[in-house]
Amino acid sequence: MTRRHALAAAAGVTGAVSLASTGLLATPAAAAPAAAPQPLRDDALKAAIRRAQARNRRLLTGRLSANHWEMQTAADGHGDIAIRRVPGTGLDVVLRMGETETVLVHVIRRFHYEVDQLGLHGEPDALEGWVPPSAVRDSSLPESNRASGTAVVIRPGSYPPGAQGAFTAGQRLTLADIIADTEGVVRWGGDDKRPYEGLFYLAVRPGDARLTRVAAKIRAWDETPGAGAGAVPDVTALSRRRRAARFR
Repeated sequence: MTRRHALAAAAGVTGAVSLASTGLLATPAAAAPAAAPQPLRDDALKAAIRRAQARNRRLLTGRLSANHWEMQTAADGHGDIAIRRVPGTGLDVVLRMGETETVLVHVIRRFHYEVDQLGLHGEPDALEGWVPPSAVRDSSLPESNRASGTAVVIRPGSYPPGAQGAFTAGQRLTLADIIADTEGVVRWGGDDKRPYEGLFYLAVRPGDARLTRVAAKIRAWDETPGAGAGAVPDVTALSRRRRAARFR
């Protein structure tokens, strides 16, 4: 073999090794066009989707409460509404979880600490939250918000709809200050044209950025010593009364 032929043969071997190292010469299929991707088959995912769809059919009503949140047919049924603990009170209440729960529980706790202590001596029915949609006679009334998990009634047997005068002037100052904490995201039924002094409810629609902001503020207070519910402020201070007046 001539030197020229030997060099050519060596170059061919080197090229083949190089191609093989990249996988381009590994098999005949490697040189063929890539096969079209096949759709993923995930039976577990499909089953989860079916369960979620069945849950929605069971829980969701398509019926809106007065504040435009959807009513749900059950609590603790793997939906958005469940029994929630109210820290510091020893009480539970059924509410929509997440940001709604955060702001309404804050309201309840401040009421308990500053307006009138709840649950004394085994007081029955100190709090009522969610009710089934079948219990709602008029979806235009603020109390219908309970069926969407966005309202709570404090002492339903003590502060009936339409009645007034259950609270002293000092207590009303505190209630106004509590509502100001929520920047008007929560409304007190005592300020409605048809008063319901035991009722507190969300006054914003789903997706309102104010609810997210206020819930974040309250969570930050809960993590800060000396802030939030339990840190009793001077509600008679002029600055706090002016703040409260903005949300009446």
